[in-house]
Amino acid sequence: MKNLVGKRYWLVGASEGLGAALARKLSGQGVELVLSGRNAQTLKDLVETLPNPALALPCDVSSQDSVDDAVAKLGDIDGIVYLAGLYWPINTKDWLTTEATAMADVNFTGAVRILGAIVPQFVDCDQGHIVITGSLGGFRGMPGAIGYSAAKAGLMTLAECMQIDLKDTGLTVQMVNPGYIRTRLTDKNTGSMPFIMEPDEAAEIMFKHMRSDKFSISFPTLFALFFRFLPLLPNWLYYRIF
Repeated sequence: MKNLVGKRYWLVGASEGLGAALARKLSGQGVELVLSGRNAQTLKDLVETLPNPALALPCDVSSQDSVDDAVAKLGDIDGIVYLAGLYWPINTKDWLTTEATAMADVNFTGAVRILGAIVPQFVDCDQGHIVITGSLGGFRGMPGAIGYSAAKAGLMTLAECMQIDLKDTGLTVQMVNPGYIRTRLTDKNTGSMPFIMEPDEAAEIMFKHMRSDKFSISFPTLFALFFRFLPLLPNWLYYRIF
């Protein structure tokens, strides 16, 4: 089991929801944090509630200039957790280019920008912990999710590429694939959300995974089993079901 006490982690996408819940969990366990998101005041308010040292570092992952500025102020870190995400339910028949592009840019390309600044530093010193937040919705193309499902699928594939490339190095890559978590984003859904979790419950699972030696975890367990089974279905059956 990894010992995270005294380590310094950068949480990208920590303003609210799962990111804020994980920040509270990590800080309570003795981890020093750098918290990033677009809302500077929300970050500042969160930092003031944490029991251990934390720095609010506003950053818009969709802007290379903003990422470069944040990295210049970051300082040394032991690990990074990418949690930034956007979501709107969009059906292909009702294509919304602005929203779909924003989801692709935050959920996937934003991670490429952030990791592109951090991973080379980790490689140079042969140590570092990288945690990437995917989604159960990234295992196969889902209905009404042209921006979200596709971007999360790309992010999950990115994590797998990194895991393979960094095997037998001092770097650790982990992936976390949650289902529905009650946040401002899931409030946009009008349909049912089976097995929906509270942010603190999901953060507890994520924290335990970060301390483990496993590459990936998908949860909640029963719901995740269904999504893990979907890639095994032949296309004709999958499309018929959905």
